Order: sequence, then C-alpha cells, then structure tokens
Amino acid sequence: MKKYFYLCVCCVLSISTTFSQENSSKVTKAEKRIQIKAQIEQLVNSKSFEFIGVTAFPLGLSPIAISSNTNSVVFSKDIIRSDMPFYGTGYRAINFGRDTGMRFQGKPEKFQIEKKAKGFEISIDVNSNNNTKTLLLSISDTGSAILTISSNDRSTISYQGEIKALKKE
Repeated sequence: MKKYFYLCVCCVLSISTTFSQENSSKVTKAEKRIQIKAQIEQLVNSKSFEFIGVTAFPLGLSPIAISSNTNSVVFSKDIIRSDMPFYGTGYRAINFGRDTGMRFQGKPEKFQIEKKAKGFEISIDVNSNNNTKTLLLSISDTGSAILTISSNDRSTISYQGEIKALKKE
C-alpha cells in the first residue's frame, strides 16, 4: 500500500511541476510579444528605421525572392534612401545599362503615421530627380512589413520584409 501512495505522490508532483513550467513559458512568450510591440512602436514613432526586403511582388508578375542582395529602404525624418530592385514596366525610356531600379533618395515631403489595430500604416511622399514617389508601409506589431512604392515613371511594386533599428555607424 505504501508503494502505491509514494507512486501517486511522485506522479502528482511531476504533473504539477510540468504545468507550472508550461505556464511560465506562456508568460515569457506574452512578455516577449509585448516587448517586441513596444520596440516596433518606438521605432515607428522615432521615424528612424530600416526596411529590409525579402520578396518583391511586381504588378502582374510572380513573386521574386530578393533576400540575396542588400535590399533596404532607410527611413529618417530628414531623408529617405531606397536601394530596392525593380521588376515591372517602365513608362519612360531608360538608357541601356542605366536602370537604377527603385534606388533613390530624397527629403520626405509628407511623413504620416497612422496607428492601426495590429500595427501601423505609414504614408510618405518623396521627390527625387523630378519624380514623385509615394511609399506606403504597413507594419505589423511583430515588425513584419509590406512596402508599396508608386512612381510617375514605373509600375507600382510591393515588397515584403521587416523593419529594424538603424545600424550605428
């Protein structure tokens, strides 16, 4: 009888230990989500961060993986610097070998941030080389983002990626 009693006590203790470990891991996951959400909100409100592109979605074409190159857009209050590739239709003639993709920089004329239920939506107008570009950036609470760039001389293109803090130089 004592053997059964000790066996039952051991089972109860091991089960209670397992449940307490599961609860503590759930709390840490929730805390991590809250921390990430706060970091993303801080980055967006500072208007100083970097979008890293992973996939391009050209209008009317299949998605293209672009993670092998350095594809990014640097956002700051003073300047927007884009180094993204372009796949799609150009509306002006481009000299052979001079296609610059979606590579441009300029002072943001409009930098509007709107808080959404599960993230942010940022709208920016940039005038670069007599060409206005409109950037629409949708950011989730986890930092994943979709960037859409519209231009006067090219078809609209979207990119999927994430935002990160600017690297200290």
